[in-house]
Amino acid sequence: MIVTIDGPSGTGKSTAAQNLARHLGFLYLDTGAMYRAVALKAMREGICLEDKKGLTRLAKRTRIGLKGTRARGVRVFLDGSDVTRAIRAPRVSQAASLVATLRGVRRALVAKQRAIAAGASVVAEGRDTGTVVFRKADLKVFLTASLAERSRRRFEELKRAGHRVTLAEVVRQTRARDRRDRRRAASPLKPAPGALRIDNTRLKSSQVFDKLSDYVKQVQKKALLR
Repeated sequence: MIVTIDGPSGTGKSTAAQNLARHLGFLYLDTGAMYRAVALKAMREGICLEDKKGLTRLAKRTRIGLKGTRARGVRVFLDGSDVTRAIRAPRVSQAASLVATLRGVRRALVAKQRAIAAGASVVAEGRDTGTVVFRKADLKVFLTASLAERSRRRFEELKRAGHRVTLAEVVRQTRARDRRDRRRAASPLKPAPGALRIDNTRLKSSQVFDKLSDYVKQVQKKALLR
């Protein structure tokens, strides 16, 4: 079974997907972390973020691993090294949103994402998991929340991680990222056909989990009746 959870930044996709995957015993696939890993490697190697060919070659040769642990959550490995914390830095986040607009990079990472999920039950989250990566997913969800709430969440997350930013900066960054995600030519952010929409501006993570669990049960019940 494949479940996809898409939506803009700050909607709680990661928390929702991790909780659901843990509950179901499924593989959790964080596609956004893979773009962040490529962006981090490009920055470390001094590759210009406008170098389409160079970034595509980089994405193809980069090894990205995702490993879930009960104690520490999901860890992200770049060419064997743990970069879970490094890819969450504000500079990397902004670079990742630029790298993710490139068609060649997306093709390279989509191929890796499909390979990781081959033969497994998966909860995948990102921007295009339901529209591109897993078009035949059993359940597709699109999470939304207001710009103000998403920015507040991201601001609090960055503060907890020790980054010095202002809420106004985070609002500007979130708005700019939304614009890039929705307007890019390659796999723009949009709900997949038939996707179930959840606005969690005022919902707790437990309430979102309950909704997702109910949706999964409905899909599984229909499958048994076929």
